[in-house]
Amino acid sequence: MASHIARRLIILGAPGSGKGTIASRIVKTYGMPHIVVGDLLRQHIQRKSEESKTIKDHIDKGLLLPDDLVLKFVAGELKKLRDKGFLLDGYPRTLNQAKLLHKEMTIDHVVALNVPADEIVNRLKDRWVHASSGRVYNLLWNPPKVAGKDDTTGEPLTQRDDDKPEVIRSRLDTYDKNTNPIADFYRQQHILQEFHGRESDKIWPEVKKYLDRVLNEPITRKQGA
Repeated sequence: MASHIARRLIILGAPGSGKGTIASRIVKTYGMPHIVVGDLLRQHIQRKSEESKTIKDHIDKGLLLPDDLVLKFVAGELKKLRDKGFLLDGYPRTLNQAKLLHKEMTIDHVVALNVPADEIVNRLKDRWVHASSGRVYNLLWNPPKVAGKDDTTGEPLTQRDDDKPEVIRSRLDTYDKNTNPIADFYRQQHILQEFHGRESDKIWPEVKKYLDRVLNEPITRKQGA
């Protein structure tokens, strides 16, 4: 099966790397479905099944979910879109998950964002939130009108524990430890493209240039892959 088949993409990027910004631009520019695994799991929790209780317990404790459980949800969703293409965001998170997904279906391209740790710490340490609405402020480029207060309600803003510098560094170390083997796995398949930089607005043109090229190249995929 050859020619311009819909592509299956994965985006990798540390918390605070601008992954959400780049992902939304990819989806908007190329019109592909955006599968955010965290959102998928949160939706499932609402269904109140036995499995959703397991998911909630793990998320509440900050633990990685069992690989076979996550794969079940992710693969189920991706199989619905296997012929439409997609951008997969937030999965795989371990090398084992990458290998399990590889057995389920072919992935065509992996976009990996590499933003220096000091840049990510600087971005996140200035982030404050209005807990009840989810509104996010940044003291550098999107400060509240009144220091420490939500623009709409005037209620106090808080900083999430995981936005504190020492916690961010620990999360980045964990991310690197889990993601470096995933990147190596996709590099060996010649489908990984890495993008380095400090600003999403400078990284995005490079991502777009790459995708404009590869998404227009004909590819061959085995039937059912």
